[in-house]
Amino acid sequence: MLRKRSKPGPGQESVWDYPRPPRLEDSSKLIEVVFNGVVIARSQRAKRILETSHPPVYYIPPEDIKMEYFTPTDRHSYCEWKGMASYYTITVKDRSVPNGAWYYPQPTAGYEGIAGYIAIYPSHMDACYVDGEQVQAQEGDFYGGWITHDIVGPFKGGRGSAGW
Repeated sequence: MLRKRSKPGPGQESVWDYPRPPRLEDSSKLIEVVFNGVVIARSQRAKRILETSHPPVYYIPPEDIKMEYFTPTDRHSYCEWKGMASYYTITVKDRSVPNGAWYYPQPTAGYEGIAGYIAIYPSHMDACYVDGEQVQAQEGDFYGGWITHDIVGPFKGGRGSAGW
């Protein structure tokens, strides 16, 4: 399946204009994550990764996360750009999401700014917000991007996008 780039409107970004390798940048937008009725993260000090064909992934400083709900797991994965990732299971009351968040303890050169910061899969949460707007989760459980009205695709991760 071939992709057709959506043209961004005023104030929008196209994921096809994002660079490869990905760019890391600071974000002062209000990032909020709700799971099982509890706000587990709230920050205006997040960082976002912008990579060609992917909606932004927000990395939240652990100081802005209720870490009592996060338990390290044995899972690891490797990103060609950022290095080795480790994972957390998120548990609030009677609900858990195994490997629902990830972080880079020692990211590679150029991505040191996200060391220890935590990214959360929006697809597994009750809701995630950017400046009060509820995000749409990127399709698939591999990338974890956050889609808002100001981001246009098409987005990698859905059916038929593996070869993009």
